[in-house]
Amino acid sequence: MRAMSDGPYAPAGPARPAPSRALGRAPSHAGAAPADPARVFDRALHRTRRDRAAARLAADPKAETLLAAAAERLLDRLDDVTRRFTAALDLGARHGLVAAALRARGIASVVAAELSPRLARMAAGRGVPALAADEEALPFAAGSFDLILSNLSLHWVNDLPGALLQLRHALRPDGLFVATLWGLGTLAELRGALLEAESEATGGAAPRVSPFPDLRDAAGLLQRAGFALPVADAETLSVLYPDVFALFADIRAMGETNAVAERSRRPLPRGVLMDAVRRYAARHATAEGRIPATFRLITLTGWAPHESQQRPLRPGSAAARLADALGTEERSAGEKAGR
Repeated sequence: MRAMSDGPYAPAGPARPAPSRALGRAPSHAGAAPADPARVFDRALHRTRRDRAAARLAADPKAETLLAAAAERLLDRLDDVTRRFTAALDLGARHGLVAAALRARGIASVVAAELSPRLARMAAGRGVPALAADEEALPFAAGSFDLILSNLSLHWVNDLPGALLQLRHALRPDGLFVATLWGLGTLAELRGALLEAESEATGGAAPRVSPFPDLRDAAGLLQRAGFALPVADAETLSVLYPDVFALFADIRAMGETNAVAERSRRPLPRGVLMDAVRRYAARHATAEGRIPATFRLITLTGWAPHESQQRPLRPGSAAARLADALGTEERSAGEKAGR
C-alpha cells in the first residue's frame, strides 16, 4: 500500500454554501427527477450491506486491512493532542476496531454506535458498550462526549451538514471531533472502466460507484456546522490487488458496495462487466499483472467552541510592526525601493 499526502486545508472567511452531495455523474435514465433530491443514498440498503459485511469480517481477518489502515491514521491524530479524554464515541464503529483501541489507550468511557445491528453486536463482543444507531439521527444528549471519532462512515450520510451539526452538539465545550471518510477520486480507475464499458454497450451508464465528497467542500462543512479550528486534509492510498475481483471482495467486506438511491435496479450484464474488467487491467495493470486501486482518504478535524481556544486578532490591534520584526524598512504601497 503506497500513500501520498496533501497539505491540510483550513477554510478562510465565512463558509460558502456547500454544493450537492451528489458529486458523481447523474444517472443515465434522465428525464425523471428523483423523488427526494436530498436523498443521495439508500440508507436501508447500506445497512443491509453492512450487515452482510459482518460475516466477512468475522470469517477473514484480512478483510479489515483498509479499515485498519484508516483507523491507524485516525488514532494517530490523538497523539498530537496533549489533553486527556474521558468520554469517547466511535461513530460508524463497524466491529469496534477504533472503540477497542480507545479503551486500550485508557479512556474510561467508550461507546460504539453502528448502523448495522450485526456489526454493533460484534463491537459489543470486544467488551465495548455498543448500540445500533443512525448517523443521521443521533440518540445522544448535548455534551455527552469530549471525543468523537468516526472511521470511514460519514461519506454515506445524506445530510452531512446536519450530521456534523448533531455531532458538535453531542460534544462538550473544547471537545474534539476527528473523522476519516473516502473522498473524491476514490476508485477512480473502477469508475472510469465501468462508465466506458456500459456507455459503449448501452449508450448510457447508471451510477455504479458511489459519489464522494471533495476536500474543500468537507472543510467548509465543518465550519458551517460551527466547529472551531476546522482542518481537512487528504491522503491518497494506492492498493495493489491480484485482479479486479479481489478489489470487489474488499469493497464488499467493508460494506462499501453501491447504495446510491438512483442506481439501476438491473444487474450489470456479465459481458459488460467482463469488458470493464479487461479495460481496467489493460489501462492500469502493473508489469507483474496486479491492478492498483486508488482510495482518497479525507481526515476532518474540528473542536467544539470554547473560550480558551485561539482566536484571530482584531484588525488593527497588533502591538508591533511586521517590518520591525523582519528588520526591514516599511514603505507605502507602490513606493519604489531606494527613495
